[in-house]
Amino acid sequence: MNFVSIRIITGDVARLVAFYERVTGVRAAWATEDFAELGTPAATLAIAGTRTVPLFAPGSARPAQNRSVITEFLVDDVDRVHRDLAEAGYVSDFVAEPTTMPWGNRSLLFRDPDGNLVNFFTPVTEAARAKFAR
Repeated sequence: MNFVSIRIITGDVARLVAFYERVTGVRAAWATEDFAELGTPAATLAIAGTRTVPLFAPGSARPAQNRSVITEFLVDDVDRVHRDLAEAGYVSDFVAEPTTMPWGNRSLLFRDPDGNLVNFFTPVTEAARAKFAR
């Protein structure tokens, strides 16, 4: 088994895709007006509109309802990324400024326009860096 993607259901695909393109610098590949993917070497962030939900199971997902999942991105320098995002005004809801976590990652937590939590992090301890070495 190989984990390949996570999908966010939204009421405004274009808005959410534009947000993630701005904050990640990754261009989305659009399949339809209701579905786009932002691919990285490790995994893909899929963004889909509410019209796609009935294709799986009607009523099974609702946009802007998540309060338990954090989508995480590994970045080279979380402090620089924080400054860049703040200066550009791309993020309006920072939840936590860059903080070094007990497990060795320096993390920046913010919300996307639908309220979903996003964590940009940089490994800063030797053990954390070793975990993500390529």
